[in-house]
Amino acid sequence: MNEKLVLDAGVLSLHFADHRGVGPYFDAITAGRSKGLISSFNLAEFYYKTCQKLGKQTADTWYFQVRNSELNIINREELVRLAGLEKCRQSHRLALADCFALALAKAEGALLLTTDGELAKIRDANVKHIKL
Repeated sequence: MNEKLVLDAGVLSLHFADHRGVGPYFDAITAGRSKGLISSFNLAEFYYKTCQKLGKQTADTWYFQVRNSELNIINREELVRLAGLEKCRQSHRLALADCFALALAKAEGALLLTTDGELAKIRDANVKHIKL
């Protein structure tokens, strides 16, 4: 496996929209060339945003597709403290969900794929901004 990739909710949404900018990353995860990670907090964000925009049925379908995919859903106790620490450091700059993605990327030494412009400005982590 070449690299670890942490996904935020926006990148996961782009995947389901067949956005060409995220296709190669998901191909690498599916083929086993990369390890895809998402925090349970970011998966919850993906679910509620999909539910709000496209309805519960679509949110449920996509949620279970993610649960049954090659993505690793991370729900570790220490991630809660690390995300809280990132929120403390970033204060008003980042949403709490973004802090979970950032904390996971740092903990795993992974590339963080994000659609969030503020998160893309972080300099003490390896972050790739996927533009909409």
